[in-house]
Amino acid sequence: MRKKWLGLGLSLVLAVGIAGCGGNDNNNANGGSTNGKSEGSTETPTAETGQPVQLKYWTDDRHDQEYIKELINKFNETNEDNIQVELTVMSENYTQSVDIAFSSNQAPDVLRLKSANTSGFVKKGYLAPIDEYLTDDMNTKFGSLLIDEVNRFDGKVYTLANTGLTLRLVYNKDLFAKAGIENPPVSLQEMVDDAKKITEVGKAEGIYGFALNFKNPKQAFDRSIREILSLSGHQGLGFDLKTGQFDFEPYAQVIEYFKQMYADGSILPGAEALDIDPLRAQFAAGKIGMYLSFSTEPGVYMDQFPTEINWGGALAPTLDGQIKGTSEIVSAGTWLGISAQSANKEAAWKFIQYMYGDEILKTYHEKGFGIAIVPSIVEQAKEPEIGGMEGFLVGEHDSLWPVSPNITPEGSNYADAFFKYILEGGDTKAITEDLNTRYNAALSTAVEKGEATATPNPAFDPTKPQGE
Repeated sequence: MRKKWLGLGLSLVLAVGIAGCGGNDNNNANGGSTNGKSEGSTETPTAETGQPVQLKYWTDDRHDQEYIKELINKFNETNEDNIQVELTVMSENYTQSVDIAFSSNQAPDVLRLKSANTSGFVKKGYLAPIDEYLTDDMNTKFGSLLIDEVNRFDGKVYTLANTGLTLRLVYNKDLFAKAGIENPPVSLQEMVDDAKKITEVGKAEGIYGFALNFKNPKQAFDRSIREILSLSGHQGLGFDLKTGQFDFEPYAQVIEYFKQMYADGSILPGAEALDIDPLRAQFAAGKIGMYLSFSTEPGVYMDQFPTEINWGGALAPTLDGQIKGTSEIVSAGTWLGISAQSANKEAAWKFIQYMYGDEILKTYHEKGFGIAIVPSIVEQAKEPEIGGMEGFLVGEHDSLWPVSPNITPEGSNYADAFFKYILEGGDTKAITEDLNTRYNAALSTAVEKGEATATPNPAFDPTKPQGE
């Protein structure tokens, strides 16, 4: 396994970054100082007055918050530069909250960055480049992982890599056994059948076969359908890499199975209003047979929602039970960035430099919060000692995929359109054609404006998405 991880880290030299979803989860949590950054603070700690420099760090990660709080508390207590960091774990509306903060000149100093938001933040002028702060050692450590349009834009670096996330089917082994199911499903039809069986034996106790955080359909589908499609040989966000155009026909095929589970009554009632944390709480209580999510889940069930159920992770099912692609590793290449509005950029960098230290990155991997991709960390790190993580480790069916254009069409997005179909029905062919038309029109406009690229690759091989 160590060799596979090392190979993954080194292969990123050639990789194109990928968009990811992480866990945009709920609630606020604070670590370190609770004081905000005072007006008039300077670029360096105010030794003259003895007042500490106050930094605000915003993140939308929930799964690692206890560890991050410990690190921040240690930094606040031990740093010699009179710097105090305040941690805020944002709600699911992280990007919107960041937009509001920048528009009102109340932005944090340090931001959690992901492949899905870094490009947008750079284009909006939210981030400061960090090239001037990078030491020779850091360039050696992270240089092979710098990827254009992921952490480097127009030749400037804005963030550095830490980990990547695998996606898996998360399932309750006890409920599978209770329903007489020996193994997790390998096809979507098996998933539908298994969800129905679990519901039939558990409904009287409030147990249902399947659930997702459908309060936000895009989050729900991007942690489930995306992975089903990539293993089935299709790009998971509706983009056809061979033609360089959007084609949601494979997506529509998966949706039919989700709609069948809804029609069967196999999906947890109220899932339409379910956030990811309430879903996890229900799963930890033994009320959900299975769902799909990221390799953050083992950490969640260790710290946030401790559980005694017997659960595990398995490869997502595919359209027909055959693996014709690879399971996409997401959110690789980014982690922390400095706000362009920060009045304390040097202090912010000192905190970031601390967070990117070898011991912290190694422990982050070993605790199961993410899978290390930095080669020097991969060489040092042990396999995570955390329950359930064995099902999420990188294996022969995992790899990076090329990036797809980040397009916002006029009208509803693909997730909202397909989720409406699950709930209300309709004509899937018409829905698919409408999505293709609107997304490709938006893509054409974005390409003309230089905001996106879409180069057809007729020779694309989904079993070797990076051409290894």
